[in-house]
Amino acid sequence: MATAQPRQGAPSTDLNRLTANMADFSQINTLLFDLDGTLVDSVPDLASSINVALQAIDHPQQSESQIRQWVGNGVDRLLDRAITGDPDGFADPDLHHQAKQSFNRCYGEHFADQSQLYSGVLAGLSSLHSRGFKFGCVTNKPIQFTTPLLEKLGISEYFQITVGGDSTSARKPDPVPLLHALEQLSATPAQAVMIGDSINDFEAGQRAGMATIMVDWGYHQGVDLSALAADGLISRFSQLTELLTTSAYPRPGTRFIPT
Repeated sequence: MATAQPRQGAPSTDLNRLTANMADFSQINTLLFDLDGTLVDSVPDLASSINVALQAIDHPQQSESQIRQWVGNGVDRLLDRAITGDPDGFADPDLHHQAKQSFNRCYGEHFADQSQLYSGVLAGLSSLHSRGFKFGCVTNKPIQFTTPLLEKLGISEYFQITVGGDSTSARKPDPVPLLHALEQLSATPAQAVMIGDSINDFEAGQRAGMATIMVDWGYHQGVDLSALAADGLISRFSQLTELLTTSAYPRPGTRFIPT
């Protein structure tokens, strides 16, 4: 399977100083992963279906690069942004309804035509799973698309719980879907880490009382992730195994760059 390539981080030049600044990580046994932008680059298929929806309502097409900046808050907000051309905009309800029907039909048939796992994801999930970590997938993508995408990409078997954007009463950055996943996994927030690519993941994790690890690939909506007080920031998926299988992890604001 082809894989999308995340950006590579600079090598560490001061690992000893970083190690001295680390805290206990021994309670962690549960990992909650975001999907789009964290495990999979899904924008090519999302963009194609968004543009089919825009064509259906006689609206101009949006570029894939622009749509990439709007992903992260679920399909409804993505459609609002694509229709209005404004990241804070809200579309006319009738236009939105018509566009969503077209999007659902198209994306339901083409959700995995071009979507790819990021480099290292399959090996990383396998490595962490073999070490006994429990996995949940918590995404703002509707569950009707989430489950088949995980299956198509060959990673559904790793997740004991999958929570879509319409599985609970709220979506990230609300902590409700994370807390629901933890309940199903019989885990507490102190035992869990939220891993994602956006401020929605960071805020949801913090509000749930969990540690957070950010990935510097994916869809950031213009937010500088290094400025967040996350418990880790990684540049390659393989770093996640190194980070989670050591006895400690960086304090908030410390960028983790293993050798």
